[in-house]
Amino acid sequence: MNDDGPRLADRFTITGSGIELTPRQRELLALAEALGARFSRRAARHDQEASFPYENYDEMREAGLLKLCVPESHGGLGADLFTYALVSATIGKHCSVTALTFNMHACSCLWPGVLSDALDMTTAQRAEHERLRDVHFRRIVDDGALYAQPFSEGTAAGAGKAPFGTTAAKVDGGWLLNGRKIFASLSGAADYYGLLCTEVRSGAEAMSLQDSLYIAVPKDAPGFSIVGDWDPMGMRGTVSRNLLLEDVFVPDSGLMMPRAVYHQAATRWPHMFSTLSPTYMGIAVAAYEFTVRYLRGEIDGTEPVKRRMYPTKQIAIAQMHILLEQTRSIFLRSFGEARIDPPKEMRLRAYAAHYTIMENANEIARLAIRTCGGQSMLKSLPLERLYRDSRCGSLMLPWTAELCLDRLGREALYETGEIDV
Repeated sequence: MNDDGPRLADRFTITGSGIELTPRQRELLALAEALGARFSRRAARHDQEASFPYENYDEMREAGLLKLCVPESHGGLGADLFTYALVSATIGKHCSVTALTFNMHACSCLWPGVLSDALDMTTAQRAEHERLRDVHFRRIVDDGALYAQPFSEGTAAGAGKAPFGTTAAKVDGGWLLNGRKIFASLSGAADYYGLLCTEVRSGAEAMSLQDSLYIAVPKDAPGFSIVGDWDPMGMRGTVSRNLLLEDVFVPDSGLMMPRAVYHQAATRWPHMFSTLSPTYMGIAVAAYEFTVRYLRGEIDGTEPVKRRMYPTKQIAIAQMHILLEQTRSIFLRSFGEARIDPPKEMRLRAYAAHYTIMENANEIARLAIRTCGGQSMLKSLPLERLYRDSRCGSLMLPWTAELCLDRLGREALYETGEIDV
């Protein structure tokens, strides 16, 4: 990037001029921008190699960003869901795989943290929860531990429509886990894997969603292994291989939430499943900003030829800008109003926002490629990578594009408990 980079980046910000930021939020976004500028220089290499960006995480750890969503009472920076979304989108503008994998770690702090603070728990559950999350937050704050959060199993479980096939059986002192997770981002890089699984209850006729457990498995636990190759179309640096669990013992302290609490969170906090989308908000901004600089002749390594005077290019930029404004508006509104037990209007808007961000990011990248022309196919420029990475967003559980449409259509037409007879 040339010397005009920071000035040009200000043409379209993640927050926009109408958002009032706290001093802490401004500080965190400045930190994310500074780190992201370094991350962007490595993004192409990690994409080409399908290698995990370890050095990016070393720098985030050193800067204290791994404790972004750890509550201040536990030594963290205390970021809420909205602040996380702004920071993640800013990182995603520079390196999509770092933002996407950081989402897994941040959720491992948000779910037991600020989101759980609003849940209903008995006095005993609340005391247990405090003990449990102190274990995990201390690892992050004191040791710089990195957490993953594998969802997918290749079944309806990842979409929240069936119990997880990965099981946990209660034994003396802990739990015995068996099962398999696929597309597990941070494979081999994480220190702990926050697995969603189903408790096997003695004498129970069938497993239930209410029996879901959230348990952190150490990377070196006996019986835990990472298998399979990783050579995907996009988001290559996430290194999302498969996890196998064969009689993996995890002590009681491995629980990240008490029994039954995860299911309550999943049903009362729908926005907790939209945390992937800030990455794609960042990709959309990156594709737009690159196209502006390219048409102005300001991209390092290319001929300094201006192409902005052509009406077709101006119209394309106008179309991209409109899409970007629409995307940013619903992004900010949805995350800004996120809360426990949101009314129907907000819940539907969360689905619409997630779908819009994922789909518009790819549409903006597509327009960028068409507008910039043949050079955009070259891997020496980022558009080809941004296009591939953005296309993958609509495929990701727990809210794929299809699932967002399904939920939005069904819940718009039916009130709770209504059926057709």
